[in-house]
Amino acid sequence: IYMLSNFIKFLIVFTFIFSLNKSYSADIPNLKGTWIGKNNTLSNQRGFRTWEKKVEIIEQKDRRFKGTFSYTDGTKDFFGVIHPDNETFTWVAANSRGYNIGRILEKNRISACYVESGIDATAGCADLTRK
Repeated sequence: IYMLSNFIKFLIVFTFIFSLNKSYSADIPNLKGTWIGKNNTLSNQRGFRTWEKKVEIIEQKDRRFKGTFSYTDGTKDFFGVIHPDNETFTWVAANSRGYNIGRILEKNRISACYVESGIDATAGCADLTRK
């Protein structure tokens, strides 16, 4: 699990650096806006859960973006990057041990999946629609 965690960190950093140094001819998707939908999660502590998730992407510059998301314990700030395929994105929060990996499904629909290993291991995906 430790090696997987380090590998994921490497991929995120590599993707972020690579995306900053490249210019692509394809249009970069605009993720700004308020995204709302159901989040389905599973963890040892809370079991199977479904709850409403709200994500607000407040700023985007080329492939980089930042925003906030609401969850059962409050709100967190995050920052992320759109991958070069213009469909996949990743975001992280400074005070979180997990990663959110997402995919643009349609212009106004995304999936956002969170994974965290360790003592508070959690996995979950949200299907979100832009309002």
